[in-house]
Amino acid sequence: MAGPVNWLSQVGSITKFGLMGIPQRPASVAAAVCGIAGVVTVLVGVLSIAAGFRRVMEASGSPDSAIVLRSGSDSEMVSGIGGPQTRLIADAPGVARTADGPLSSAELFVIINLPKRSTGSDVNVPLRGVEQAAFRVRDQFKIVEGRNFEWGKDEVIAGVGAAREFGGLEIGGKMKVGSHEWPVVGIFSAGGGAAESEVWTDARVLQAAYNRGDSFQSVYARLNSPSDFEAFKDFLTTNPQLTVTVTRQSDYYAEQSTSVNLLITTLGYLVAFFMAVGAVFGAFNTMYSSVSARTREIATLRALGFGSGAVVFAVMLESVVLSIVGGLAGAVIAYVAFNGFHAATINWQSFSQVTFAFAVTPQLLVQGIVLATLIGLIGGLWPALRAAWMPIAAAIRDL
Repeated sequence: MAGPVNWLSQVGSITKFGLMGIPQRPASVAAAVCGIAGVVTVLVGVLSIAAGFRRVMEASGSPDSAIVLRSGSDSEMVSGIGGPQTRLIADAPGVARTADGPLSSAELFVIINLPKRSTGSDVNVPLRGVEQAAFRVRDQFKIVEGRNFEWGKDEVIAGVGAAREFGGLEIGGKMKVGSHEWPVVGIFSAGGGAAESEVWTDARVLQAAYNRGDSFQSVYARLNSPSDFEAFKDFLTTNPQLTVTVTRQSDYYAEQSTSVNLLITTLGYLVAFFMAVGAVFGAFNTMYSSVSARTREIATLRALGFGSGAVVFAVMLESVVLSIVGGLAGAVIAYVAFNGFHAATINWQSFSQVTFAFAVTPQLLVQGIVLATLIGLIGGLWPALRAAWMPIAAAIRDL
């Protein structure tokens, strides 16, 4: 047992001397720590965009709800379903019912241009026409300001995200739809889902405004339970009167987020990689300077019996400690700067804006700290080996 205890004591002594010498080289230490903090801040910040977008999409779907599109369609934009078909879907087995009828909403999805508050430039914003059951199909729907639109009138309500990010959607404002200006009468929330990026109105009114006749683009339905999905799907896909695709809402919105998540995540890791290369050189320079300044000290310790393995481990440990300090600083900066920051980006499936909040999750913070640790290990490796391999006699004689 004496061997391991003695070895740990050696590591502790060498590490202590190294950390105590940090005030002697403040510039190089600060550069390394700040470099690593910058890498972690950028990585966590960029990935928090993907995490926030993914969180919105996950909140949009429920396993006991389904969306029905025309067969071959991967989004509502390219789908189309006639009125008679939507009624067949509402009568399918498995659809939940209340005293007011089936919880099935045939919906229209169009794109309008509204100015983005942050830039003033026009962007694509989804305008959704819904039926009365829509508010029960999305069970987290809630009017948080103003009132709901009146059926049959040219009125709209805006999601909280849309009202925050796009101009003209405050209560009392007017939104131009076609040749008409429709007043905004309410703001709604939807459990943090994608519906909060949309503007809603009466589907029949929207059909008339866009000359859509009795056509819709999708049907949203709430089922009695998630286990009813297969029966619901089989009934619709085998019905010769219908040519439709049936998907769980949770799966549909997860697929909607795939392209954006892949793009942002790839860019995030790519940028972090190039920054990390620079940070590795920073850590290398810091530890190389540390070893150079302590050449006589390390040589003396080795002459007194300190093992080369203890020297390597101690120098690496010092490098990792400095890197973790930088990583923690970067994690704190990323959390304060990015967590909850509201923004909007395009959903490449529907070519419309989705509002969301950056999400700095515990998993991202752990990734940042792990990356910082790896930078410290890589940057400290060669200086540690140099410290262990230096000839004792030559080091003492030269200094």
